[in-house]
Amino acid sequence: MKFSEILLGWYSKNKRDLPWRQTRDPYKIWLSEIIMQQTRVEQGLSYYLKFVKKYPEIKSLANAKEEDVLRLWQGLGYYSRARNLHNTANSIVKDFNGQFPETYSGLIKLKGIGEYTAAAIVSLAYNQVYPVADGNVIRFLSRYFGIKTPVNSEQGKKEILGLAGNLIDTKLPGEFNQAIMEFGALYCKPKYPDCKDCVFNSECLAFKQNFIDVIPVKIRRTSRKKRYFHYLVITGRNNSIYLKQRTENDIWRNLYDFPLLEKETKTTTNKLMKEISERLFVNINEVDLAVPIEYKHVLTHQIIFARFYKIEIPEATHFNRIPSLLKVNMIQVDTTEIHNYPVPRLMEKFLKNIYYL
Repeated sequence: MKFSEILLGWYSKNKRDLPWRQTRDPYKIWLSEIIMQQTRVEQGLSYYLKFVKKYPEIKSLANAKEEDVLRLWQGLGYYSRARNLHNTANSIVKDFNGQFPETYSGLIKLKGIGEYTAAAIVSLAYNQVYPVADGNVIRFLSRYFGIKTPVNSEQGKKEILGLAGNLIDTKLPGEFNQAIMEFGALYCKPKYPDCKDCVFNSECLAFKQNFIDVIPVKIRRTSRKKRYFHYLVITGRNNSIYLKQRTENDIWRNLYDFPLLEKETKTTTNKLMKEISERLFVNINEVDLAVPIEYKHVLTHQIIFARFYKIEIPEATHFNRIPSLLKVNMIQVDTTEIHNYPVPRLMEKFLKNIYYL
């Protein structure tokens, strides 16, 4: 029996009932693929359902405010993908009259749609023969064929994609792609794969030669950059709090956080007090900083060591005077309304812990 026959037979009996598998709508397939690149299905499903409910078709997404899209995306990370999602929706509505391109070459030109996403859309929506190679497929095929070329190298990616192209069922390419991704997700897991009951264990080289744990091989990444964030949490009467929008070309662009002082190395609270006064405040010699609440937040390429300081400003006898005392632009927000503003996951954790939002 051929590889594709075994795989499709397994898939027909074991596939999960997921909403994007019940449609050929390229918009919903695209939406699911972008979201699932960020997280596991268990978490991503709720995001997908929220997006489809609020933006049931591409024109409604295109007409949305970017801030609302970022807020709905909150918690998934890689906010540039949410911005690309919104920008691409606008492009499709404006340049293609709301209709997705039906070719791989047309899709690959759109912002935020790479090789994998374009292949997924044309195969799942239009049944065109383009193999996919997401993380699940890469892991499964590298183990099955015993590939020791680093899979995060250009050579490794081409090798995997070539193998997937040789295996794909040309009559059911969309079904095949769904099946091979599903198999990698459910059986050929990163840790503790279910090799004993795997329908491919008699052919899998990594299993037969007992090197499942070292496949796939990856080039070791350079160490993550360390950043030290010092946030000022300025609160007042009536449950008010001050937020600042991040407009610089950095992580979390257009999301909201607190006034921030970033340092290149660790430092003590005492050393910060004078610098915070000089760089963030007007006519205040020194601020009083409470004992900070600390978090470590790990991103793909950097680690953020964050401290949140609740702050008292003696000169600000009235809370409404605070903006005139700061050198940064902020907005006053009721803590019960913070959920209306998109914030980074780091901020979300702090707000939930402190304000139980």
